Amino acid sequence: MSDRHFDQLATRFAEKIYGGAKGAIRLAVLQADLDEILPDRPLRVLDIGAGLGHMSLWLAERGHQVTLAEPAEPMLEGARQRFAEARQTATFIQAPWQELLGQLTEPYDLVLCHAVLEWLAEPHAILPVLHQLTKADGWLSLAFYNRDALIYRNLLKGHFRKMRKNDMAGEKQSLTPQQPLDPRELAAQLEGLWQVETQSGVRVFHDYMPVEFQARADLSDLLEMELAHRRHPSFAGLGRYLHWICRPV
Repeated sequence: MSDRHFDQLATRFAEKIYGGAKGAIRLAVLQADLDEILPDRPLRVLDIGAGLGHMSLWLAERGHQVTLAEPAEPMLEGARQRFAEARQTATFIQAPWQELLGQLTEPYDLVLCHAVLEWLAEPHAILPVLHQLTKADGWLSLAFYNRDALIYRNLLKGHFRKMRKNDMAGEKQSLTPQQPLDPRELAAQLEGLWQVETQSGVRVFHDYMPVEFQARADLSDLLEMELAHRRHPSFAGLGRYLHWICRPV
């Protein structure tokens, strides 16, 4: 298995991931979590697997100095266009994560790694690299596809044959990640490198709603309720993605 990039799927990726309520909820939760911890001063930010640059642009518009690293040229070009339209500047690097330590010499105040681990052949291998790229007093914003939520979704759908096979990987050309992460395994892999300070669920209920209820729900209500329940002790772990803000150990 190799790392998955999105050279041929950039447009579809944009529509599926960022279009509609799902993308809006994802951005709202990530931004709310970061708003809580970021100091009121400009930071040097590295966005690894930056995609189309949604989070990077949000940070640039708040005065932070942003570097976007993305291996897929169509995605990076989309990010460049997004920044140009917003009249914001950034540094753009077309490179996979394995090449970043050779190109970047100074660690960053904030490193974003959102929806990257689940597309990697060996997700744990990136964790020491993220540590080296983050200042000792910096932050890591880590968002990943939650295996627990995928299991629960399959149980609700009655996909018991799939459950017995224990095969949670997405198809080769689908946008279901190839390596959904078990949060307990990831927490163990973070030990010695990172201290997890906050944990939020991203889409803790939206994806479980019947389609007709999703269609009727007002986006502002969805955002309000997702934000209100993102750290609920019973619901946070059901988030389709989990967002952990970490400090280096």
